[in-house]
Amino acid sequence: MIGLDAIEAARGRIAGAAIRTPLLRLRIEDAPADIYLKLENLQPIGSFKIRGATNAVLLAPPGDRAKGLVTASAGNMAQGVAWAARELGVPATIAVPEHAPQAKLAAIERLGGHVRKLPYDDWWNVIVAGRLDGAGGLFVHPVQDHGVMAGNGTIGLEILDDLPDPDAVVIPYGGGGLTVGIASAVMALRPEVKIFTAEPETGAALAAAMAAGRPVDVDYRATFVDGSGSRRVLDTMWPLVAPLVDGALSVPVADVAAAVRLLAERARVIAEGAGALALAAALAGRAGTGKVVCVVSGGNINLSKLAEILTGATA
Repeated sequence: MIGLDAIEAARGRIAGAAIRTPLLRLRIEDAPADIYLKLENLQPIGSFKIRGATNAVLLAPPGDRAKGLVTASAGNMAQGVAWAARELGVPATIAVPEHAPQAKLAAIERLGGHVRKLPYDDWWNVIVAGRLDGAGGLFVHPVQDHGVMAGNGTIGLEILDDLPDPDAVVIPYGGGGLTVGIASAVMALRPEVKIFTAEPETGAALAAAMAAGRPVDVDYRATFVDGSGSRRVLDTMWPLVAPLVDGALSVPVADVAAAVRLLAERARVIAEGAGALALAAALAGRAGTGKVVCVVSGGNINLSKLAEILTGATA
């Protein structure tokens, strides 16, 4: 669990980079709950990752970041680190999986980042090891860095500022950094609020770990929900995540595509696959009734893929 004081300090530290995003009520007549959307897709890089990346980089000693920044990411953390590197005037090297969407790769390059594509297993091993061979500079871990998690926790502070009495918060789960950050803030201030995670069923590693009581390998398959899902919960994250989560929800990819369409049609919100996961889970009634906050984590989706989904495709 991340300390509330660290999260409060992060809110001040990142104020010049991240914006305070709105909490929007989504009015769906037959919804099983009163659904609210935390619109992190509206951040300058189209994702919540600017919060954690900025906080972690600014916490690091200047000498450590002077040679540049390095991370491993499917795309959104890459943009956060590339943004921070550009602001500091240092290079950024980003390891990405081969299936990373072109929309995210193009955004990294616009920010001046250098992309290194790796097979999925090699990319995952960079995250596990916390280093990228041959790349000099400060490695900003996309998940388990405490500065990253504290920056992510500022989302929880904003949710409770705008809606003091939610019944549940649903968070898309990738590596666990977003979940630990938000849940730490919410539990410190409103311990009665339920915390749920949402993953695609094609890589529901946390759901499997919660069922087994420990991290286990799952059959991961890449889909358009590229910002969430993995083959295994990081061993370092498991003891942090497990005590904070009331339920880990595995969501069919077709339901995620339907949530992407609904967000566009009813709220005029563009969400990537991971960004629509929480809403898909809530619309299925799996986060309970009452006031349910769904974190729309990002909106960086290939326009061609978005067009397919809006015209009825599911994957």
